[in-house]
Amino acid sequence: MSSRLAIATLALAGLGASHAVAEPLTQGDALQILERIATAARTQNYEGTFVYQHGERVETSRIVHFVDTDGEHEKLETLDGPRREIIRNNDEVLCFYPDAKIVRSQQRIAKRSFPALVPEQLSSIAQYYSVRKGRTERVAGFEAQVVILQPNDAMRYGHKLWAETNTGLLLKARTLNEARQVVEQFAFTQLNIGSGVTREMVNPSYKANIPEWRLDRFAQSMLSEVETGWTVRDFPPGFRKIMDMRRTKQGGRVVTHMVYSDGMAAVSIFIESMPGRSVNEGLSRQGAINIYRRAVGDNLVTVLGETPAVTVMQIGNSVVFEKR
Repeated sequence: MSSRLAIATLALAGLGASHAVAEPLTQGDALQILERIATAARTQNYEGTFVYQHGERVETSRIVHFVDTDGEHEKLETLDGPRREIIRNNDEVLCFYPDAKIVRSQQRIAKRSFPALVPEQLSSIAQYYSVRKGRTERVAGFEAQVVILQPNDAMRYGHKLWAETNTGLLLKARTLNEARQVVEQFAFTQLNIGSGVTREMVNPSYKANIPEWRLDRFAQSMLSEVETGWTVRDFPPGFRKIMDMRRTKQGGRVVTHMVYSDGMAAVSIFIESMPGRSVNEGLSRQGAINIYRRAVGDNLVTVLGETPAVTVMQIGNSVVFEKR
């Protein structure tokens, strides 16, 4: 048996065992435990190394998170593949690409990253997921409480979370498809919470001197939040629009970008004018993300999300333009 197959077999065996002993939670208890996980990611100081796996792809990153009176400060750097470092101060983000000598300045846009995967607004979670409390397991040397989110319909994936028992910090997270197979996983392999984490540890590693480095200012000049006129007539229950904007890409092309979310899952819709150009329609997949493309008049509609295929197809087939 290969090491990859052995890991997958153990993962599924552990999933089945946790489901067997899982304890259903009331809506109030479910919201309380999820709120604790969400709050820990924002308020705790921590630094560690985590691994992200989806399909055949494995990525290792190091994260440092520090909180003071000015808010949240975070440093995320890749440890394999092309070098990349992301510095975040609240919603201001700098992305350093040292191999290309490029630094990109932008606003954080409607995207959560590990370990801040559980949203602050949890009102719809308990309505569309059954939340269960599993057993206590060890992750990266810490005791962790298992929490299972089982979807109440076929429109969303399930989730299995491991929260550190003392702080609530998310140590490990799996996304599970309809067959309860793992489609993606985040997991700390080394972690320090609290002591020893300093403000200096979240400073950039690079001095992006101009003109040696090129500065790209992205968010403010290239994004405009507007009512675009595009809408989804038949959206799955529980999803709500959290963003509707136009992006100006290189070459002056304008792309409409809408984001809908049920709290755990996010679905992005991109609409781009493609007059006279052929469009490759249909369904494809990249790791945990299903992608559906469809032509609407002279426009290409692309829907992608960490959801079952039926969800992105339903959304894509109901995208319409409504004149204001």
